[in-house]
Parts: sequence; structure tokens; C-alpha cells
Amino acid sequence: MSTLLTKPDPFEGVFAQLERARETLTPELTLREVGTVLSVATGIALVGGLPHVGLDEVVRFANGMEGIAFNVDEHALGVVLLGDYQELQSGMPVERSHRVMDIVVGPALLGRVLDPLGQALDGKGAIRSELRLPVERPAPAILDRAAVCVPLQTGLAVIDALIPIGHGQRELILGDRQTGKTTIAIDAILNQRGRNVVCVYCAIGQRSSAVAAVVARLAAHDALAYTVVLVADGTSAPGVAYIAPYAATAIAEHFLEAGRDVLIVYDDLTQHARSYRELSLLLRRPPGREAFPGDIFYLHSRLLERATQLGARRGSGSLTALPIVETEAQDISAYIPTNLISITDGQLYLSPDLFQLGVLPAIDVGRSVSRVGGAAQSPGYRTLAGALKLSYAQFEELESFAKFGTRLDAPTRAVIDHGRRIRACLTQDESAPQSQAEQMLVLLALTAGLFAAVPLAQVRAAASAVRTAVAGLPAELGARFAAGAVLSATDRAGLIGHATAVLVPFRTPAPVPPEAMGAAQAVAATTPTTPPSTPVAAVAHRPPP
Repeated sequence: MSTLLTKPDPFEGVFAQLERARETLTPELTLREVGTVLSVATGIALVGGLPHVGLDEVVRFANGMEGIAFNVDEHALGVVLLGDYQELQSGMPVERSHRVMDIVVGPALLGRVLDPLGQALDGKGAIRSELRLPVERPAPAILDRAAVCVPLQTGLAVIDALIPIGHGQRELILGDRQTGKTTIAIDAILNQRGRNVVCVYCAIGQRSSAVAAVVARLAAHDALAYTVVLVADGTSAPGVAYIAPYAATAIAEHFLEAGRDVLIVYDDLTQHARSYRELSLLLRRPPGREAFPGDIFYLHSRLLERATQLGARRGSGSLTALPIVETEAQDISAYIPTNLISITDGQLYLSPDLFQLGVLPAIDVGRSVSRVGGAAQSPGYRTLAGALKLSYAQFEELESFAKFGTRLDAPTRAVIDHGRRIRACLTQDESAPQSQAEQMLVLLALTAGLFAAVPLAQVRAAASAVRTAVAGLPAELGARFAAGAVLSATDRAGLIGHATAVLVPFRTPAPVPPEAMGAAQAVAATTPTTPPSTPVAAVAHRPPP
């Protein structure tokens, strides 16, 4: 009898499983709002439908691109595109996302370079963090804030001494292009190494090569470990440039709410305002002064109001903002610069004239101001730098007056001579931050008049030698000096003696009075020298031609 071999049925049990699934399935209806693209322009799109979309809500197109509801009109929705508009076509479906624009935040962003959409740009892989925050958030309440009284050392002596910045302050940096605005901001970031300060650098509308140079400079000085770089370069869509500073602030606020001190740089808000103007004009918003929309002031005020010093009950964190704005032909009375001057707590104006003279950083002290003032300096630093700004401002006025060739009296010449030495001591190279102790010792030598005997051409070298001599101070005195404590009379005398000994090789030797010289030396010193002449006898006996 033959045995019949049968293969197992591959569909055995499948239909039974389908039957059980059909019995347990409860169908549900899901409500979805889907609109249609009506028209597309550079950076914006008009969308029909979607009657329940809210302002600033994210909408998603069929190709995966996202946009932000910018204009909520009766018959159409104005959407700011967060990608290339050439990928869209009329009639393409659009769907709501039921969320506002947000960005990834957290410690995983430290040392990374990303765009305002949270996508990595440094080739180190995707950013892995489950924390996200909306890019637009309300500023902290007044009762949650504290006074600005803790100094933020930038490492630049002219700023720390004359225009000090405190934690939680908003200090505007403005000037013509190529005057060193970005350099000042990057030097401030470099000086935060070892100070437990998180830094965020936001590049808006900059060239990719310039951003790459900044990242390379931060990496060369080991500053990327505590820095987040957010980039919306000149090739980005206007909508991406528009949300860039808000996204960077959301990243900074995560560390702020954790009780950390944060420094954020916006480079620069001129490009941000121009991208907002472009979007507004394309969406038919009424133009105002210089074609900017009427809410351009609110655009930056709601951004910079988020920078603050929080009180103890909110963790005592701080967010210090250094916005950068570009002027044209030294016109600080233009629309965007004046708006930002009125929003911020002071400004650093960079003069092209000083830049061309080689005075770096080229900060015009007369046009620069810090509305926090000495409250952002340590007590010991404030006692040394108190009268320095007044002396320097007087020098600048007298220097411009002396250019007319006016005959000056001795006190005026002394003020000009002292001011030139102050300027030489405050001149500083790029990427060379100075510690608080080094700056204080130089200021103490300046106020004591120790540089008066040093030739002007050697003042910078002499100041460098004084800064180097800080390492040779006694440990106890050096600790009080570095902490910025008020120095006693004994401490000041010891420090002045230390600086005097350092400056001895740079001093011009004083003239020796005649009574202290020998008789022959005194006669030789007082006898005028005359060129040799032909003897009379030789002329008389010269043979005739």
C-alpha cells in the first residue's frame, strides 16, 4: 500500500485569524483637514481650505515640506515655506499638523552645528534628543527677574573696563561691515571657557565660508564643547532665516531654565529684518518706513525680551544677548539700528576710522554705552575703572581739537598724552582674551601714572609685560586680585611696586642734571657741536689756479 505524502497548507489558520480580527475591530472615523495650494511664490504659498488653522501653526505639504501659517485671512492662508518653493505646485494637498513650530533642545546639542529645523549640518549624524521646545515662547514675567549685577567677562579690556556687560544684559554691537563685529562676539565666547557658561551662536544670512571660519576658530580654541552653532546661511529660504533667532533662543532657554548661565549671539539681525520684510511684502502686508512692515519693532522686541537674569525661585539662570546689526555709512540713526538701540540695554559702536588706524577692537567709546554701568563690574574692578572712561572721552575730544594745529598748554598736552597711553593699553589682538586680574593690574598701573615714562611706541609691549607679571604675584594677593575684591592700601602699594619693577626696562632714562656730571662732561654737554670747517691758514696759502 503506497503512502500519500501531503504538503502542509500555507494558508492554514490565516482565514481564522482574519475572522477573529474582524470581530474585534472597531472602526473609527478620523477627522482630517486637507487644503490645496492655490499659488506659490518665492518663499511663500497661498493655501485654500484649512478653516481651523491657527496663527503660527505648522502645515505639511504632500511632498513632506513644512510651512508656518503667517497670514490667516478669510479666503486664503498665507504660509511661510521652510524649504525650496520650487518643489511645490498648484493643486498640491496641504494638511494640518496641530502643532506650532518647535526645535530639538538639550545637552546633546553642545558641540553641534544645526539648522533652524533641527537638522545636523556637521556630518556627525542625527541629533538624538527627545526634548523639544516651541521656537516662539513668552518672555519671563517681571516678578521672575532679578537685577543685573554679575559681570560677564568678555576678555576684551576696553569692554570690561569702559562698557561692562552683565549676566542677563542685552548689549547691541553695531557698525559698518568689516569692522570686527563678529570678532568681538566670538572673542566673548572664547573667554567663557572654564566659566560654566553655555554659548549659542546664531548665524543669519551669512556666507557659508564665513560660518565655516567661525566654527573652525571655535574648534581651534576648544570652545565647541560648550557652544551650539545654529546656521541659516544666505542660501536658506526666507522662512528659515525668519525663525532662526527664535529657534536659537529656545535652545538657550532650555539651559536657562536649568539654572545655567547662557550667552547668545545673533549675527546679524539686519539680515533677519530683511528676510521678514521680504516675506511681508510677498504676503501683501502694508509697507511702512523703508518698506519694513509696521510690526518690525515687535519682531525684535519679543525676541530680545527673552534675555534676562532669573530670580532665585526660578533657578537664578541668566541669558545674555549680544545682537549684531550692520550700519551703512556710519548711520546709526537708520530704522533698524534705532529700533534695536531702544530695545537693548546699551550698544557697542565700532568706528571704521579707528579700524583703519589699527585700533582694535575699533570701539568708539564716545558713542558706546552700557545702561547697566558699574553694576556689572566687581567692586575692585569698579574702583580702578571708575574715572577711566571720563579720561578717555576727554582725550578723544581734545585729540580731534588738536588736529587743527592749535597751540596747546601743558595740562592739555598731558591729557592727550595720557589718553594715547590708555588707547595703547586697551588695544588688543584677536583671539587673545585677558583675565580680570591681568586687566586690573594694567588699569592700576595706568591710574598710578606708571606708563607716563614709557615711550608711546613701547606702551603695548610694556602692558603685555605687566599682564604676564600677574603670574608672579603672591598666591593670597593674586586670589583677591582675581576675585575682584576691593584692594587695601597695602595691597595697592605692593601691586604698584610690582608693576613698577616690571616697567623699568621700558622707561626712557631721565636726563642727568649738569651738577651731577664731571666738569669736562658738563662742558662737552653744553658746548654746541658745529660742522668742521676749512682752516683759514690753509685757505691763505692755497696756490693760485
